[in-house]
Amino acid sequence: MNVFTASEIVEFAERIHENGANFYRYTVQLMQNQDAKDLFAELAEEEMKYHEKLEKIFAGMEPFIPAETYAGEYDQYLRNYIDNNVVFTRHASDADMAAVKNACSAIDFAARRELDSICFYESVKRIVPKAQHEVIDRLIAEERDHFVQLMKLRQCVL
Repeated sequence: MNVFTASEIVEFAERIHENGANFYRYTVQLMQNQDAKDLFAELAEEEMKYHEKLEKIFAGMEPFIPAETYAGEYDQYLRNYIDNNVVFTRHASDADMAAVKNACSAIDFAARRELDSICFYESVKRIVPKAQHEVIDRLIAEERDHFVQLMKLRQCVL
């Protein structure tokens, strides 16, 4: 049984990356060191570039149009679900954010979220039609690239 279509997963991914960019912008404000500020500003820009790539992927797909009881109901549901329950949530817990005190802890926080994204997409892939697995595989590859990039940055910061 397929619960989600690839186009819905791309919508999820767009929101995850939007939230990721917001996290990196927030992290810029926490950093004292200008190099660290520059690093996280660059990561925020990367997230938005990836968001634009996702919009292009989504534009080439047949969108899922659910039945709604009012206009915008499904979009509101997806946004709330992603913002509060999935990786790079819009409202990270106070304990999570309290742990982000420097470049290393921020990179660790972000790297965990990238790994969570990979797990999320791997899980979701099982409930997407096989004909659409290529799209999900591209999302997973991008998340892996982000993780590798973060680990390289962490080596530089240490």
